[in-house]
Amino acid sequence: MPRETGRKVIAQNKRARHDYHVEDTYEAGLVLQGTEVKSLREGRASLIDGYATIDDGEAWLLNVHIPEYSQGTWTNHAARRKRKLLLHRKEIAKLAAKVKEGGLTIVPLSLYFKDGRAKVEIGVARGKKDWDKRQTLAEQQAKREMARALRHRNR
Repeated sequence: MPRETGRKVIAQNKRARHDYHVEDTYEAGLVLQGTEVKSLREGRASLIDGYATIDDGEAWLLNVHIPEYSQGTWTNHAARRKRKLLLHRKEIAKLAAKVKEGGLTIVPLSLYFKDGRAKVEIGVARGKKDWDKRQTLAEQQAKREMARALRHRNR
């Protein structure tokens, strides 16, 4: 039985949901070095500018910033190194097919510990236009106003 249970969120990529229409999501494990895990346990990571690629049947996570561990020595890791994603072969094939069809990209949505293991939620996403972003913001604001009106009506 693992020491930790449940899900502890380390970082979320709110910008990805603003800039992209997320069509499908996958949960993937990460191949990390020891100092990276320790830095993540301190809650330090940034998914902004991160993306994933498929090369030779393997999924890779790029441009995700995990800062160097403060207590680390010469064995510390590089902050923006290329990290391997752990996915099933069929999932990688699906992702590769979707990205090949064009207009789609793979972006990290959140980074978290699940039962003591580092996981990343990746999404297959299509970029939004400026008017799409404005429309989404208007819809969110309308929902907030409706919820506020319902709360005041029920008092």
